[in-house]
Amino acid sequence: MNKHVRRLGNSDLYVAPIALGCWPIAGVTSIDVNETDNIATIEAALESGINFFDTAHIYGYDGESEKLLGRILKPHRESVVLATKGGLHWDSNRQQVKDAAPARLRWECEESLRRLQTSHVDLLYLHAPDPKTQLRESAAELYRLMEKGKTKAVGLSNATVAQMEEFSSECPLAAIQPPYNMLQRDIEQDAIPWCLRTGTAVASYWPLMKGLLAGALRRDHQFDPRDGRKKYPIYQGEEWRRNQDFVDRVRKVAEAAGKTVAQVVLNWTIHRPGIVAALAGAKRAHQARDNAGAMGWRLADEHVAELERAIQERGPVDNRPAVRAEER
Repeated sequence: MNKHVRRLGNSDLYVAPIALGCWPIAGVTSIDVNETDNIATIEAALESGINFFDTAHIYGYDGESEKLLGRILKPHRESVVLATKGGLHWDSNRQQVKDAAPARLRWECEESLRRLQTSHVDLLYLHAPDPKTQLRESAAELYRLMEKGKTKAVGLSNATVAQMEEFSSECPLAAIQPPYNMLQRDIEQDAIPWCLRTGTAVASYWPLMKGLLAGALRRDHQFDPRDGRKKYPIYQGEEWRRNQDFVDRVRKVAEAAGKTVAQVVLNWTIHRPGIVAALAGAKRAHQARDNAGAMGWRLADEHVAELERAIQERGPVDNRPAVRAEER
């Protein structure tokens, strides 16, 4: 067993603290995506000790992310933890639709299993609560799918604590998947205490804030018009300047620690209370390797203290869009 793995909540699953988030390889909002690099990225993650792969039914207009993972991970199926999500899909106009009705969840689960070339997934999330469907009904259906052996454990993404409570009354909840990073820490106030109390894992997404906290985007970076990040406030005007100032402070810590900016940010994240894993997206092999380098060590106390000072002086940002797949 990989020495870095952690138990995922109360389940029997053991995951690396860095997971490969597989939204970028779907190619919907990411540019310059191609199959050759996608394959190399997945293989680099495997070679670097990442055993946790996170995808979703909606990652790609035609399930591109699941299909690729199914091909590449099939020979490694017994040694990886495979997570997918249901309850969101694209309509004929390529608009996202929330539908977590039991029949729809059953269909999406079977479709995901077919794409992933497996008889079961290890973790099946409800991607987001559906206001048209009672959350208890969605939870009960996922519990039935677990009883049928379609998944080993069940999770919930993009939910409030009240929704987590309601969901868990119908189905054991192994993990939640919220956004969380150095500058977006609101879950520390409610969701993380709830998870620590109930033994539920937090597998957070957006730890690098869509690449902002990876340290590779310079101040004069010009976004391609096709780049889905361009519309986010963190990449515009005064917010962009302040965020670049913050990354410069993280860069100094990284230099002192002998690590990359992304490794420092991810290492800080995976050692926060309640965080079992951080989902880091990648579309190039070197990015997957760099992210994996955040495992197996811990920031020195003085470096953590300097990061906390920088975080407090920067202040939080509220940049969460509506629940959409491109959050990943």
